[in-house]
Amino acid sequence: MPAPRTPSGHVRSWYADTANPHPRHPALDGDLRCDVCVVGGGYTGLTAALELAEHGFDVVLLEARRVGWGASGRNGGQIITGYNKSMAAIESMVGKEDARSLWDLGEEAKAMLAARVERHRIACDLTWGYAYAAVKPRHLRDVDDMVEEMRGRYGYDGVRRLDRAEMEELVASRSYIGGLHDSGSGHLHPLNYALGLADACQAAGVRIFEETPVTRIDTGPEPRAETAAGTVRAKFLVLGGNAYLGRVAPALETTIMPVATYVVATEPLGEERAASLLPTNIAVSDMNFVLNYFRRSSDHRLLFGGGVSYSGLDQPGLKAVLRAKMLAVFPQLRGVAVEQCWGGNVAITMNRLPQLGRLSPTVYFAHGYSGHGVALTGIAGRTIAEAIRGTAERFDVFARIPHHAFPGGRRLRTPALVLAMLWFRMRDLL
Repeated sequence: MPAPRTPSGHVRSWYADTANPHPRHPALDGDLRCDVCVVGGGYTGLTAALELAEHGFDVVLLEARRVGWGASGRNGGQIITGYNKSMAAIESMVGKEDARSLWDLGEEAKAMLAARVERHRIACDLTWGYAYAAVKPRHLRDVDDMVEEMRGRYGYDGVRRLDRAEMEELVASRSYIGGLHDSGSGHLHPLNYALGLADACQAAGVRIFEETPVTRIDTGPEPRAETAAGTVRAKFLVLGGNAYLGRVAPALETTIMPVATYVVATEPLGEERAASLLPTNIAVSDMNFVLNYFRRSSDHRLLFGGGVSYSGLDQPGLKAVLRAKMLAVFPQLRGVAVEQCWGGNVAITMNRLPQLGRLSPTVYFAHGYSGHGVALTGIAGRTIAEAIRGTAERFDVFARIPHHAFPGGRRLRTPALVLAMLWFRMRDLL
């Protein structure tokens, strides 16, 4: 996998500055054989590697940069119930039986995340509580639909509707007219979670190699991953590069689109002032298509995400733009400095649902979580591991989700997406 490109000038993050102590893993130098070679040191690859190693497989993991360097170490840290589509929309794609299975897998994803954190004693500030914030009346109709679907049809009792006053009790802002509270969603320090998974992998016997970009793969009966300094031959290959997979697997390149998203961190606010913004320490996302999201940090900052780039180019003055968005929600922070601004790529699919599948009987992949990856990557890694161990029923539920290439081919798909997103941005203003 070629060394990934990042949005220029927005790399160093609060997450990196507050990362737990962690070892540097060597670069691959020479040829190896193993049972399973995993490409990508993010949540998907780490979880698949850990699940396999815990069942006795000899696993080698190759990471182009460092563990958690991509979306797994830069994202908003939000653990979100379900998928980036309503269950009704998913039912229309896969039928009610598979939709029910996907819902159950999504719930298992959150439970396994919590269990991993507890079992491996991962210090990642795991906190439960989440709110969707309604900006306009149509969002309140969406809230009613979500409550009916999640509580009424899927038996999920973690959600409740919020009126304006209840929302203001949770978020000290007059920007919102109500919303939805979800006690089963939450937030964490994403990089420290990834680093904790890597520590667990190493303890289970996984051989991790960093600064080892994969340049070519062979998807035949005896798959292999080639790098500049060596080759790993395996019985199975797992591709977990997500938005940073690049052209290593051309057959997958057109089904996902890298999308840059950004976060800023304020200067420390002090415990009392930070708590005044979000008294119950929930994570929050508004309900616009191009959304803002925010939460408190463990050292009493506000972490505020918003703004996206579908073109591969950073918006000029990004730090100031995000600060202005933050002040629109919290004008009481007008005199507060924004100390850091960083970005990274997530991968979206055409239908905004994760794509899991096989390139051959020996090569598995998972990517395209479309903003829900903190939880769903874990269940993706688990079901891939189950399939390699010989039980593919749950993996195949994911694999049956229909996926299509982005229109326009390699040259025109990005301009086409940019134009489509302009329509959604205009709709957010209505």
